[in-house]
Amino acid sequence: MPGSGMPPGFYAIARADPGRRAVIDADGATTSYGDLLARVDRVSRGLRGHGLRRGDVVAGVLPNGLDALVMLLATGQIGLYYVPVNWHLTPAEVAYILRDCDARLVVHGPALAGAVREACMRAGVTEVYEGTARLAEGWPATAPEDRTSGAVMWYTSGTTGFPKGVQRPLPSRAPEEAVPLLRWFVGEVCDLTAGDDVHLVTSPLYHSAPCAHVSLALHLGHTVVIAPRFEPEAVLELIGRYGVTNAMMVPTMFHRMLRLPPEVRQKYDISSLRQVFHTGAACPVAVKKAIMEWWGPVLYEYYGSTESAIAFAVKPREWLERPGTVGRPVPTFEARILDENGDEVPPGRPGMVYVRSATNRFEYRKDAEKTAASMRGDWYAPGDIGYLDEDGYLFLCDRRTDLIVSGGVNIYPAEVEAALLDHPAVADVAVIGVPDEEWGHRVVALVQRASQVTAAELLGHLEPRLARFKHPRLVEFVDELPRTPTGKLSRSAVREAYLARLGARTGP
Repeated sequence: MPGSGMPPGFYAIARADPGRRAVIDADGATTSYGDLLARVDRVSRGLRGHGLRRGDVVAGVLPNGLDALVMLLATGQIGLYYVPVNWHLTPAEVAYILRDCDARLVVHGPALAGAVREACMRAGVTEVYEGTARLAEGWPATAPEDRTSGAVMWYTSGTTGFPKGVQRPLPSRAPEEAVPLLRWFVGEVCDLTAGDDVHLVTSPLYHSAPCAHVSLALHLGHTVVIAPRFEPEAVLELIGRYGVTNAMMVPTMFHRMLRLPPEVRQKYDISSLRQVFHTGAACPVAVKKAIMEWWGPVLYEYYGSTESAIAFAVKPREWLERPGTVGRPVPTFEARILDENGDEVPPGRPGMVYVRSATNRFEYRKDAEKTAASMRGDWYAPGDIGYLDEDGYLFLCDRRTDLIVSGGVNIYPAEVEAALLDHPAVADVAVIGVPDEEWGHRVVALVQRASQVTAAELLGHLEPRLARFKHPRLVEFVDELPRTPTGKLSRSAVREAYLARLGARTGP
């Protein structure tokens, strides 16, 4: 079926071409568009049968796989908010999200049963299902009545350390009605078209970018291949075996790919690749150039946030002409750079990045104050410092002063600090990100002790409180941390002092 004549979106494609290959799961099992739609329709009816109505919230604590896609698509056609939850979180962390989003029903993976049920008990959620099979049981594989678009609500943290749901208004239309605009946008920004392409999933679908890309792939009629996990050689093998044409990755993955021996790299055919998208962390110029020397000019970069979505983008050949840029504003977006007084600065001068778009509106769920604080009028600040060149290309100077991006994953210092301060032996603490060749940054905790305690004891204290990826790689004890007279901690000052000491220790 040629892309130009392909019906609008997943649901229509599946009805028109049910035998089309939709998903190759991590275990190699293949599911057609028709079979996937049948499961989606049954689950949609099952959710409605449980009393869920437009605007209600459903959460999924699901590993990458068919159930995660079914929940995404089922909620997407009956006007529900779907909250994908990081399965690495502790029960307490999951319970917080379930309470905050007012989840009416939770679906989880088999290996997560104990932790999720504990979280649901804490949050008071009684409708809990292992997988989607029971939700689908007894319901016909026909489209539900009164189909209307749902939306994904991702949870992201801020300077308070507590995650907040990024909630967008629900469209008052059927899912198919948004597809023409979506296809136009990704064609302009990503050179993606509807047709017989193959999309490779390499990252957890509880992150906004991988989740958005897998949804996009299905609305374009692509086949989705799910990697069991990211292993450099295994990913190369999947690309060659299935003729993968596009994928979403993070810079840490590129770094790991480049560490493969030349003889291993040469074993695999990656000539099918046309677009590999990356975001979530700054990619070193040398790494990006090395990947494109190997794979060809296929790296598409975009910059934004869970709140702003894609705000800037740059195609491969544009980037090679301006190494280091994250691109120009995408269609429907405007950008400006402001100084500390709120005045616009000229090209080449750094300031705070602001963006706005009439098509992208959001609020933090149940937190009007936080929503207002993130805006200057109708302009949103992702929180990064950068500058525009004469042609409007954005170059970032620093990614969010306090945010730590490690392996493409956001880690929020305030959340880690709050957990450490719960220990009676901790008088004060600062958590910072320190540059790391492979991961981008590693988490370091500088601790002022109130009484004797070891680093191992503090890491043990964090075990039930925070997911492992948030734990400091290093705990270092200090005599005192710099605070202002009002008690504010300057993490930038702490980071600069720490890096200066680190340089003195490792220098000549």
